[in-house]
Amino acid sequence: MKYLTFLSVFFCFLIASSVSAAEEIKYLTPEEFVIIPWGHIPDDLEVLRTIRECGFNMAGLASDKTLDLVHEAGLKALLFNPDFHAHHVTLTLGKEEIQKRADAAAAVAPGHPALYGYFLRDEPGANDYPALALWREAFSRADPDTPAYINLFPNYASPDQMNVPTYEEYVETFIATVKPEILSYDHYALMEGGVLRNGYFSNLETIRAAALRHDLPFWNIVLSNAHFNYMEPTAAGFRFQLYTTLAYGAKGICYFTYFTPTTGNYRLGPIDQFGDKTPAWHMLRNVNLQLHRIGPVYITLKSKNVFHHPNVPDGCRGMETSLYLSHLEGGDLMAGEFENPEGQPFVLVVNKSLHHSCTVEAAFKEGNNILCVNAWTGLIHAWRGEHRWLAPGQGMLMTISRLEE
Repeated sequence: MKYLTFLSVFFCFLIASSVSAAEEIKYLTPEEFVIIPWGHIPDDLEVLRTIRECGFNMAGLASDKTLDLVHEAGLKALLFNPDFHAHHVTLTLGKEEIQKRADAAAAVAPGHPALYGYFLRDEPGANDYPALALWREAFSRADPDTPAYINLFPNYASPDQMNVPTYEEYVETFIATVKPEILSYDHYALMEGGVLRNGYFSNLETIRAAALRHDLPFWNIVLSNAHFNYMEPTAAGFRFQLYTTLAYGAKGICYFTYFTPTTGNYRLGPIDQFGDKTPAWHMLRNVNLQLHRIGPVYITLKSKNVFHHPNVPDGCRGMETSLYLSHLEGGDLMAGEFENPEGQPFVLVVNKSLHHSCTVEAAFKEGNNILCVNAWTGLIHAWRGEHRWLAPGQGMLMTISRLEE
């Protein structure tokens, strides 16, 4: 009998941790999985507490003066300061000056419990990589235990923006030159009319492959507002962005933005231009809490494979590559395949439709006493009956109770 001990112990743990629906949900820590809103945060404790209430464990970009309040709100943050924001003038500084500024940043709040990392740069071109490497190395010397964070372009950036011909070269050159602690990128794929931008899944494929090759955690930055030709936030869109990101093995997700910008046609971010909660706030809180519920299982897993069925996007793999499933049908689906430390298989099945629910039929290659991790209670229980239904964008993390009898 394999894996029964693990399941028995974990099942008892989840029952104990989910005794009452009214009991406060235990959040994942940022060290386990990062959930962060993109953007600068105000020096306001009540606003920070609302970010925490929305299900985030990170606050965004903070000044050193805000870190105490961030900690009081139960959050961590990326430290931002123009003196070490590696952009324009600071990229031309010499090595000694860069080290001086990194040392000064690290001395501001050494070991502060709210400090997760130092924000260096968003969407650099490859021409900036050598200078960014100097900055990252300087922070590594100044504060070896705290990462320096840089976020990359999506794969729809032009060669002129990336400074190289292909996205694969853009990512690989970044890793080889800068040697980051985190691989992060943004991709805004939900377009007006409820359609998906081409390249969303191939971007996940590229980042996942690079992260596995170089043993790096990766973060995906997705949409939580409407602007330009992007669609207005929906519950299905939030579910889709979360569960597709998880299926590819991410260790962090970021939402652009929490506060709705006061420009152009930006609208319906979680907090609007007048400081009020919008429907997007409640939809985002729901998916964040789902992540906290399945997180205790998810964070133990290692990504082994991802496939799509029956519709396979460009650059992706079909069900013929599945390691654990012999059968999967019911809708336009994808599956991330994982193993826990004991070698037990897990499969995260996602309904890729933004418009239609589906009922899923699945069979594991070895054994079919299928269990699922309930995204609302955190409990592991039999996967049957109405649990086979997936809402648009919804995912379901499944396993089996044993592989051999």
